[in-house]
Amino acid sequence: MKKVLLIIPAYNEEKSILNTVRMVENYKEHNTVPFVLDYVVINDGSKDKTLDVLIENKLNHINLVQNLGIGGAVQTGYLYALRKGYDIAVQFDGDGQHDIASIEEVVTPLLNEEYDFTIGSRFIDESSDNFQSTVARRMGINLISAAIKFVTGNKIYDTTSGYRAANRSVINYFSKNYPMAYPEPESIVRLMKHGYKVKEVPAHMFERTEGESSISALKSVTYMMDVLTSILIAGIMKEAE
Repeated sequence: MKKVLLIIPAYNEEKSILNTVRMVENYKEHNTVPFVLDYVVINDGSKDKTLDVLIENKLNHINLVQNLGIGGAVQTGYLYALRKGYDIAVQFDGDGQHDIASIEEVVTPLLNEEYDFTIGSRFIDESSDNFQSTVARRMGINLISAAIKFVTGNKIYDTTSGYRAANRSVINYFSKNYPMAYPEPESIVRLMKHGYKVKEVPAHMFERTEGESSISALKSVTYMMDVLTSILIAGIMKEAE
């Protein structure tokens, strides 16, 4: 039976992280899945009591002594997955936005060895009751989607989704090559340019109830310009293997 690891990055998630892990543990207790499901929380140098919550509740975690950002935290998880021999690694937000009930849909294309990487998407099943984000963010996501299609020829709808699964080959690749600044959209481009098979699958997500996004309204314009630049660069350059 294949082993699946949830990589749960957490930065200042003292109010959410315990409920997120409990959601995962409750799902494991009440559902039978065709794989072994584990988790590791990557505490990304949190300044609040996230680490205290992890220690007091004996949650499996890695503590980064300083904040590396989402890219560094997730890459730490991929290194852990590689060294522990996991077959599939799934990025899973610590703020409770991702629905663990969608895990089978996210990993099945990898279990069946049909694809190398999947992206859990809010936007490909219009009939669902998914949290759709704000109009401004949807516009930004659509712009990023257009940029990805321009450089790869492939359409991805939920370009900033953090609910993603990687097979063993991609785990190995990401443990050595993972973008730091804008990891979600840029990593999609890198994988496609390297010939990995990527599939977008339906996944359910909730609205954030605690904490706040790292992308504020004041930063959104700069963010958009920077991420589009990173996509274009990733599209025309191939880092040394």
